[in-house]
Amino acid sequence: MALTQEQIDNIEFNKAQSAASNKMEAIRIARDVLMENDRNKPVGERGISAADITAFAQVIQQYVNQ
Repeated sequence: MALTQEQIDNIEFNKAQSAASNKMEAIRIARDVLMENDRNKPVGERGISAADITAFAQVIQQYVNQ
């Protein structure tokens, strides 16, 4: 039995939602890890940028997708 177009669209929508959710989770994990690591640095050396979080989140996603 073949799937209807509505069923196919629903499956694709669920895949897209799952991918977005996974990406947001990777960003949360990256932020939390970087913030925790930053606490161990002396006050004058602290600082995390959005680019740091984004880059680390991409590394996490690549690792998970292997």
